[in-house]
Amino acid sequence: MAIYTYSSKLVLLLSFTFFNYCIACHRTDRSALLAFKASITTDPLGLLESWDHTTDCCREWAGIACDPATGRVVNLTRPGLTSGADFVTDASLVGILSPAIGSLSHLRVLDLTNLKRLTGPIPPSLGHLSHLTDLLLSSNDLTGHIPASLSRLRHLRRLFLNSNRLSGHIPSSIFSSKSLIQLALFENQLTGGIPESIGRLEFLEKLDCHANLLAGPIPDSIGSLHRLTHLDLSDNRIRGSIPSSIGNLTSLIVLDLYKNDLAGSIPASISGMFSLQFCRLSYNRLTDRLPKSIGYLPRIQKLVLENNAISGEIPSSIGGLTTLCDIFLANNRLTGKIPSSIGKLKNLQTLDLARNHISGPIPHEFANLHNLQSLDLCYNPIRFTSLPAWLGEMSIYRLMLSNTGIMGPLPDWLRLASSISALDLSNNHISGELPFWIGNMTGLTFLNLSRNAIRSTIPNEFKNLAMLMDLDLSYNNLYGPLLPVITKGVSEALGQYKTLDVSRNDFTGGIDESIGDLVAMEVVEILDFSYNPLGGRIPESMAKLSALKEVRLANDGLLGEIPDGLLDLQELTEFDVSGNELTGHIPRHDAPLPAVGFSGNAGLCGDPLPPCGL
Repeated sequence: MAIYTYSSKLVLLLSFTFFNYCIACHRTDRSALLAFKASITTDPLGLLESWDHTTDCCREWAGIACDPATGRVVNLTRPGLTSGADFVTDASLVGILSPAIGSLSHLRVLDLTNLKRLTGPIPPSLGHLSHLTDLLLSSNDLTGHIPASLSRLRHLRRLFLNSNRLSGHIPSSIFSSKSLIQLALFENQLTGGIPESIGRLEFLEKLDCHANLLAGPIPDSIGSLHRLTHLDLSDNRIRGSIPSSIGNLTSLIVLDLYKNDLAGSIPASISGMFSLQFCRLSYNRLTDRLPKSIGYLPRIQKLVLENNAISGEIPSSIGGLTTLCDIFLANNRLTGKIPSSIGKLKNLQTLDLARNHISGPIPHEFANLHNLQSLDLCYNPIRFTSLPAWLGEMSIYRLMLSNTGIMGPLPDWLRLASSISALDLSNNHISGELPFWIGNMTGLTFLNLSRNAIRSTIPNEFKNLAMLMDLDLSYNNLYGPLLPVITKGVSEALGQYKTLDVSRNDFTGGIDESIGDLVAMEVVEILDFSYNPLGGRIPESMAKLSALKEVRLANDGLLGEIPDGLLDLQELTEFDVSGNELTGHIPRHDAPLPAVGFSGNAGLCGDPLPPCGL
């Protein structure tokens, strides 16, 4: 029994000694880590404080993990942004990424993301880390080229170099790391083209190169990435056409080619992308007709094709996109009528066809779009005789119908449209009065009725629009006092004006003396009362409107002096009181206000006009 006990104790002792020996930090790795720490000049939150040469890096250094069998460092993870169930830590390091990291020959994970002020180039020595699976250096201040030596990392699965200041071409050799699953190079200053060799990355699932300076075409080999789920090349200078091989990306969920220089047509092969949910091709130079096959995307939810030169009619096949929630086709060259098949899109929430050449009428099948929240048909020759009454039965939140040929008075059904928050009926032929029931539209936050032929006073019920923040009634025949506009109620969170434009009307009665003390006016940024026969003086209280950026009071028949303090508003960039009867010295101001804004006032003098007393 004693022999057994002694033997057991000996085994335990030897095991404990062996265990401690095995996890002890390898001296090569310790030296490399201490060299990295030495290259850091500032460590505000002590990310590397525990890295002490007197302790074991495997057991006592934060962010270090070792292989228990060899004592070699396998993980170096010191990200700047970390979070848990009840905490968020946002740290930084100032210094460079030491080439000594390349001596950590057993390293598998290197995570130095979001350290913000980690500068200098990516050391080519990182190419020696043959076991590396994750190289994560995003959200730093790294500069220089992407080292071609990274092509030696045959086991690399994630390469995140995004959100730095890297420049130069993407080396084609890095695409020889066939194990890559995620590649993030976005928000850098990379130039050149996308190498054809990208097609070798047969396991790649996410490729994000947005916000660089990449040019050249999208290579045909992109169609070989059969496992790709996310492709983002937006905000670059990529030219040429969209390759038809893109239709081979059957696993693709997100396609973002926004803001490039792509031309030609959308390939008919797009129907092969049957996993596609988000497609953004806007702000390019795409032409020709929408292919009929665009209606065969069974999972599409958001289709953004605005700001191109797409022509022809909207294909009726669009009605097959039953999962579609949002479609943006604005600012193209589309013609013809809106297909009635759009009425089948039961999930549709946003339909934006503004600035095309689409004619009316709106198909009555639109009444089936019970989930529609935003409808924008602005600047199309719809030629409404009157707005369809069924629009009032829908729960539309944003109704934009500027310059669509609307005639006659505002339709009565609007009084019941309590869901509408943004309403734009500008640039039409609306006549008659501004009805009293406008005050029933209490959900309005944005209202534009400018450039019509509305003739009336402002009804007192206007004061009920307690959520209204942006109002444009310019270029009408409105008359009477402005008081119902500027004294309207406000809600707890909304209702204070940001922009207020009532210019080019026939308002009289002056500007209310208390304008600077009215709650609805407290945060107004743009104020345009110009070209109204208002008369009276500029109220001294207007100088209390500290958020004012643009003030236009031209040709308002104003008398007297410009109040002190009004030109000293910190945000003021434009001030126009031209064509009035103002007198006296222009108050002191720091903003570079041009003389033209004070012209036509014979009694005004001082900077920027000629000095007084001349």
